[in-house]
Amino acid sequence: MHINNLLSALHHVIRRIFRSYSWLVGLTVISLITLNTLFSANGTSITEGFESGSKTSYAAADVTLSTGIWNLNDALIGNLASDAKDGAYSARVRNSGRVTMEFDRTTGAGTVSIKHAKFGSDSNTTWQLWCSTSSGTSWFQIGSTITTSSTSLQTANFTPNISGTVRCEIRKTDGSSNRTNFDDITITDYGTSSGGGNSSVHLTMGNPTNAVTDVASPNNYLLLKPQYASSYNNTTRIPNWVSWQLNSSWLGSTPRQDDFRADTTLPSGWYQVQATDYQGSGFDRGHMCPSGDRTDTVTDNSATFLMTNMIPQAPDNNQGPWANLENYSRDLVGQGKELYIISGGYGVGGTGSNGTANTIAGGKVQVPARTWKVIVVLDTPGSGVSGVTTSTRVIAVNMPNSQGIRNDDWKSYRVSVDSIESLTGYNFLSNVPTATQDVIEARVDNL
Repeated sequence: MHINNLLSALHHVIRRIFRSYSWLVGLTVISLITLNTLFSANGTSITEGFESGSKTSYAAADVTLSTGIWNLNDALIGNLASDAKDGAYSARVRNSGRVTMEFDRTTGAGTVSIKHAKFGSDSNTTWQLWCSTSSGTSWFQIGSTITTSSTSLQTANFTPNISGTVRCEIRKTDGSSNRTNFDDITITDYGTSSGGGNSSVHLTMGNPTNAVTDVASPNNYLLLKPQYASSYNNTTRIPNWVSWQLNSSWLGSTPRQDDFRADTTLPSGWYQVQATDYQGSGFDRGHMCPSGDRTDTVTDNSATFLMTNMIPQAPDNNQGPWANLENYSRDLVGQGKELYIISGGYGVGGTGSNGTANTIAGGKVQVPARTWKVIVVLDTPGSGVSGVTTSTRVIAVNMPNSQGIRNDDWKSYRVSVDSIESLTGYNFLSNVPTATQDVIEARVDNL
């Protein structure tokens, strides 16, 4: 029931109860004022229940609903007995249909909850939640793929934790003719979630520092790209960490774009590291999410050349064991694996081709002393956190950011995840059950 209807109903009940008691008129007025204030102040969420508006065909079209204009593509608003619904109506989606907000929320998205169920006797389906912070120009996945297996409405919860302009989209991903019902899509304002949350598919295993997209957190600022997620540090002007998913869907034949450039999405007033800031420093512009991990499209590959994805990396580190581990990771994908990778640097002072330096670019960019990486190897792509067991392979490395190691075997730098956590203060794989974490984070890979 919408707030206005609820207020009207409460007003009607109160007037009926108290109509014979004139001495309570003042109390009635006070009560209604209090209720109006309470509900007016509760502007922290919207819920779309598909109870207004009409769309009876699957053809793509916009429809005006209570929360705004939505586009339903290969989707309609259903009210059959077979439609699972909370009320009289719900959205019904088939094939690879989508339900998309055509309006922006300027108060962000802290959490998103969506009720979902199978239509009638149809088989199981899968779907995803995607968000856009660019009014629909580009999108990124939030959380993991959801499987709908019940004919009764179940609730899927997501934590985008996105400030500012945002819109959301539900994407049915199995492509089958089996239909899925969606109802009561609730989006709360940014700031109503706790911590950094599971902000994108690239944070499936967790947000190591609970980074948030908030200018009040300049040294742990969450940057969400469709291609990766990162915690940016506006003091060191390099990422604390970058996290990304790697499976066959990200790999193709797109050539390296080499379009190094400043990240203009940083908050106003922050220095934007330039493509030329590393020149003459003796350090490579070292990718965290590699160009080679994003070769499906030009857009994906180009995104890896943003300077917020770089750290000053010693050439022998970057072009030696670090590059060999990147190649090995893609070899694992070729064997049918799916990887979740987190990388970064820590400490101050590395040794490049010009010698040791604590900073470059006139002191604007800090040089880390070490580079590290954590790789979770899943045997079953798409299994997400549920696919992580005490037997799951986890590769962790800690390398010196220095010259002289170009011909070293990356395997000689393997360590435990626990040791990197101790050195950085980060909490890796926080979405994995603690009992499982305790086992896989203490183990040093030896395959």
